[in-house]
Amino acid sequence: MKFRKNVSLAKYTTFKIGGPAKYFYIAKTKQDLIKAIKAAKELGLPFFVLGGGSNLLVLDKGFDGLVIKCQMSNVNFLPLKAGFKIVAGAGLPLGKLVSASAEKSLTGLEWAVGIPGTVGGAIRGNSGAFEKSISNIVKEVEVLEITEDNSPQIKILKNKDCKFQYRDSIFKHNSNLIILSAEIQLKKGDKKEIQKKIKEHLEQRKKTQPLGFPSAGSIFKNPEGFSAGELIEKCGLKGKKINGAQISEIHSNFIVNLGDAKAKDVEKLIKLIKQKVKQKFGIVLKQEIEIF
Repeated sequence: MKFRKNVSLAKYTTFKIGGPAKYFYIAKTKQDLIKAIKAAKELGLPFFVLGGGSNLLVLDKGFDGLVIKCQMSNVNFLPLKAGFKIVAGAGLPLGKLVSASAEKSLTGLEWAVGIPGTVGGAIRGNSGAFEKSISNIVKEVEVLEITEDNSPQIKILKNKDCKFQYRDSIFKHNSNLIILSAEIQLKKGDKKEIQKKIKEHLEQRKKTQPLGFPSAGSIFKNPEGFSAGELIEKCGLKGKKINGAQISEIHSNFIVNLGDAKAKDVEKLIKLIKQKVKQKFGIVLKQEIEIF
């Protein structure tokens, strides 16, 4: 297989931050992905499967291995009695699925409008908003299980097998399980009501989130009974800058790239936030974003 060399990862993340991948490959099909992983294992290369690049901070030094960009974006709508079964590739942008579902008058995904990730990434992190999450509508997930003898096996995991929790799933804890596609079920609804709800959610995001700057989304999970953003703001950190990185003045649980931020700047702000929140409230914030 032909891998590209020394590819900047900054343009492949929503933070627009990160050093180069030693090797880079775009997988447009399941077969592409399987071949790339097999090749990486044979060459002894560490690998990372990249989705939409949200909820992710790539270090300035980059990644000394193979980054596989997942672009399996196929989607099929299959009618059911009470709605539709949707089979979507892991690399399908969540926003495209929201739009396609709305066009077919399907309800259940309105909350996901404006989320920049992919279907696979959303399942991995159990993405959610407006008191809904993707675990509510996922029926099963097709995965590639990496084996020691380098003979990957395709398996189907039911919803309960995915061990969904708040912003968490089995996929965050088992790197040998790679999401290929998912079956999602939505119900029929009123198209005008669906579009109205989508518009309302989008307007709410625009009012409460710093959409004008690159970011990775929420940096921390909300501790039970608390808002991470409010805790950070009460520590007086709203608007705090370190070089080109800033704790958002709109929502304190967002760190934004003002244009020339480095990963080390973001890491310093994350460390500062954790320190101040623990010192003031005795609460240890847990990261929602991944760093590699």
